[in-house]
This record gives sequence, C-alpha cells and structure tokens, in this order.
Amino acid sequence: MIISSTTDFREAARRRLPRFLFDYVDGGANAETTLAHNVTDLADVSLRQRVLRDVSAVDPSTHLFGARQSLPVALAPVGLMGLYARRGEVQAARAAAGKGVPFCLSTVSVCDVDEVARASSAPIWFQLYVLRDRGFMRDLLARASAAGATALVFTVDMPVPGSRYRDAHSGMSGPHAAVRRLLQAAGKPGWAWDVGVRGRPHSLGNVAPVLGRGSGLEDFMGWLGANFDPSITWKDLDWIREVWKGPLIIKGVLDPEDARAAADIGADGVVVSNHGGRQLDGVLSSARALPAIAEAVGDRLTVLADGGVRSGLDVVRMLALGARGVLLGRAYAYALAAGGEAGVTRLLDLIDKEMRVAMALTGARTIADLDRSILA
Repeated sequence: MIISSTTDFREAARRRLPRFLFDYVDGGANAETTLAHNVTDLADVSLRQRVLRDVSAVDPSTHLFGARQSLPVALAPVGLMGLYARRGEVQAARAAAGKGVPFCLSTVSVCDVDEVARASSAPIWFQLYVLRDRGFMRDLLARASAAGATALVFTVDMPVPGSRYRDAHSGMSGPHAAVRRLLQAAGKPGWAWDVGVRGRPHSLGNVAPVLGRGSGLEDFMGWLGANFDPSITWKDLDWIREVWKGPLIIKGVLDPEDARAAADIGADGVVVSNHGGRQLDGVLSSARALPAIAEAVGDRLTVLADGGVRSGLDVVRMLALGARGVLLGRAYAYALAAGGEAGVTRLLDLIDKEMRVAMALTGARTIADLDRSILA
C-alpha cells in the first residue's frame, strides 16, 4: 500500500500484526475518551497563516538537554516494541540515530538496554517505572548509565495499570489468552515467521534478571500489576536524583502543581502526558493541559509533551502551545510494525517535511519562532 501519512502506517500495522498486539498499542483506557480527545483537541488548534515572510531557509533543528538534534522530537518509550518488528527496539534506535533524534527505551522492552545501546550509533534515553523493588531500580539505573544512556525518563502516572478493555477482548490478557494469541499469530504468517520465529528471544530483556526464565509475554500483565508501587511520593524521588547524574525527566504530568513539584525536586524536564489515554480516562488531553504547565514551569525546566501527535503539523501545534520538544509514541509504533527501521525512518522524514511546510506557512524560520504568536 502507499504510505503518505501516519494514518497509512496505522492501517499497514493493523494488516500485519496479530490483533492482540495491534489493539495493545492502538487502544486506551475504559471508553477511550481521552485517547480520542488527544487527537481531536490537538487537531482543533488553529494556526495563523502568514505570507511574504522570507521562509527560504527553514531550520527545524533544536537543542534538548545540551544536545543538538535535527528535529524537536524523540521516540517515546513504548513497551514490547520487540514484538512489533524483529528486535524492534534495535531497529527503532537505529532509525532515530540516523535521523539525529533521541530514542527512549522502555523498561518493559524486549531488547535490553545493552543490546540497544550496542546497536545504536548515538546515545539513547532510558525510561524507568515506579517499582516496588528499589534495589532493582538502582541496578537498572546503573546498567543504563553504563550503557551510555544520556537522560532518564521517569514515568510517574502508572502507580497501577489502567483499565484497558481492548486487551481482555484481544487476548493480551483475560481467559485463554495464550491460546488466543497463538491462533492470531497463525493468521499472520508474515509476522509469525519474521518476528515470532526469527525475532526470538521474546523476553522482557531489562527485567529478565528478576523474572529469570519466566520473563516472557505470559508474565507481562501480571508483572506490571505486581511490581508497580502505588505508595511512592515526591520525597521518594530524592534518591533517584542522587543516583542518576544525567538529565532527569518526569513523564506523566497533567497538573501545574505537579509540574512545580517536579521543578522543586530538581528535575530537568517534564513530559505533559496522560500516557496516551491509557491510564485514567476522562482527564485532560495533552493539548489542553500543556499551556498552563508551560506557563507555570517553562522558565524552570524543559517542557516536553506527547499524546495525539500524528504529523509534523501536530508537532508544530505542540510547540506553539508551549512544549520545547515532542515525544512520538503510537506514530512510531505503527511505522515500526509496518516497515521496521525503514518505516521509522520514513515516518521521521514525513515529520521533517510536514514541519517545514507548517513552519513556512506560519512564517517561522526556526524552532524559537514557534510560540503562541503563531496561534490563531
């Protein structure tokens, strides 16, 4: 099929993946209201079209956390990407490095941090969840640091997993899940051979030292529920700030008071995020939450955002609303599933092209020009 947009990548991913994997990455919590609003609220942001502004030299490059990158985007931490393409996290990291943008590896990745770091020609970011086992968290941080990870993205909006109805219906969880997944995989022979057979081992690479041989998909949902820590508070983050010496980015902030708390503990950045609509349904979309947070702490730390971003135009909208950078989650997951490393490279090329068009037509020559002045 012809790929000209993220929407096309989504359809290509749906055709290639077993249902349980497609629904896992495509779905949200409960009625998926926030998931839908992430997309529609961002699409409703109107820009000011300007003319005769000399946009012959548009530059979408920027600096985040002391490093120059070609675009103000990063590939977000998304779990299980090694099941969406053969050794998927490795392929995505290579595409990001080739385009000059950061790749952030999830704690619950298939490929562990050492494998991904070895394969990438550029440093990666590492994402960490709030886990009960503080010793394990320290070990993960030490491994990420030794592997050369340059930034830590600490996810705080998942003290418990959200209610995701699609997962029970599709076979990611629920009764007879393993049998249902096997039958679905048999119906997708291309995926089954390339990823299911040639992509082994299918373990949760970063948590394998804890789960041992029982670190595969069968244990994934149970591991999430059993190991996330709902008792953590802002004070508990002090030791992370002490242990991790690089930039610390707090992901999952929707309220200005929480953003101020992140700044108070010495975080270097926050990600305005509702976990892609996968946690608490009915909360603000990222686009609606972002302006107040940027106003509250934008002069104290770096504000990033995710949620509903499906194009370079959406990236420009997020920057105009106050973000300094944008994390791509579903958009890159669809592209990875559809075409592996080449698919992610193609996606980033599309984001680049669409950003340049939007910048030119709003009269913005640099990323610094993308602020509230370009909003209608």
